[in-house]
Amino acid sequence: MRPHTVHAVMAVKHIDRAKSRLAEVLTATQRGQLVLAMFADTAAAAIAVPEVLSLTVVTPDPLVAARATDLGAHVLAEPTGAADPLNAALAAGASAVRDRHGPSQLLALQADLPALRPAELADLLTVAPDGERSLVIDHTGTGTAALLVRDDIAALAPRFGPGSAQAHRADGARALAGHWPGLRRDVDTPADLAAVRALGVGARTAAVLREFGALEQESDPVRTGC
Repeated sequence: MRPHTVHAVMAVKHIDRAKSRLAEVLTATQRGQLVLAMFADTAAAAIAVPEVLSLTVVTPDPLVAARATDLGAHVLAEPTGAADPLNAALAAGASAVRDRHGPSQLLALQADLPALRPAELADLLTVAPDGERSLVIDHTGTGTAALLVRDDIAALAPRFGPGSAQAHRADGARALAGHWPGLRRDVDTPADLAAVRALGVGARTAAVLREFGALEQESDPVRTGC
């Protein structure tokens, strides 16, 4: 196995239930289209990194599942009846990865990082310490953009949700300090959307934002490379 390699896991809920805090600027239909596009750009950026050996996407949404399959990801149905669906989905994805590939290092990645550059993720995988769990704290300082397990058998133990950065650190994960603006910038609010536009979003996100009239090709950068 090459150095720094991982198997990545992402969890995506029903797109018609996502991003309610964008309701003041986007309709429900537009929010669903945006969620699907941001997921696809995030997944494409991850898959473009040679050290990412596979991507597993856990979702109950057939549109997400179809898009993930088109991108070459392995798709897993979301576990039913879980009290904490997001973390249950990530844990199930991690378990499925090791069932398929044997002992493996793992990366849990948020699904709404449309400004993520493959180079940022490659750098993270290079600098993360061996034998430990690490996290990338998001732009708010309280959330988690990525959780990395540099151990072939240690549990992923995801603690995503409100206050997840502190929860992951309390559980032994080390916060990494790299300059990864696209990796740290997830999208929940109109301000977040403006911030990723300034960084430059992936082609799929750019296309839907142009369709909504929310991105002008002449002034907003578009991420290239995947």
